[in-house]
Amino acid sequence: MQPTATVLVYSDNASTREQVRLATGRRPAADVPAVEFIECATLPAVLKELDRGGIDVCVLDGEATPVGGMGVCRQLKDEVFRCPPVLLLMGRPQDAWLATWSRAEAAVTLPVDPVEFADSLAALLRDRMAVQA
Repeated sequence: MQPTATVLVYSDNASTREQVRLATGRRPAADVPAVEFIECATLPAVLKELDRGGIDVCVLDGEATPVGGMGVCRQLKDEVFRCPPVLLLMGRPQDAWLATWSRAEAAVTLPVDPVEFADSLAALLRDRMAVQA
């Protein structure tokens, strides 16, 4: 197992980024690597980090402003070669169809439920590790 996984967290809201960090802890599940976070508050910062490479999973805030995570996700899926899997944070469960439109691999609602979030993140990390193996 790799020593760490890198998770990019995009939200203009520092509280939302903190919810993600706290829900994840050091690792979201015993069978996945420990997590290191890269936090971004703007779309240009997200694009810069993805250009650098090494991102295992992206967590995007669908409620971010001025550019929401759903639109960012769709853009990344169209423009980033081998785009990492995306876990989308939605404001309402009714927005699940938008998560599908954005091509996110998983979606959870805000505020972050620690168990639901950790389970979803761990599943994406397991899939990512299987692809890289």
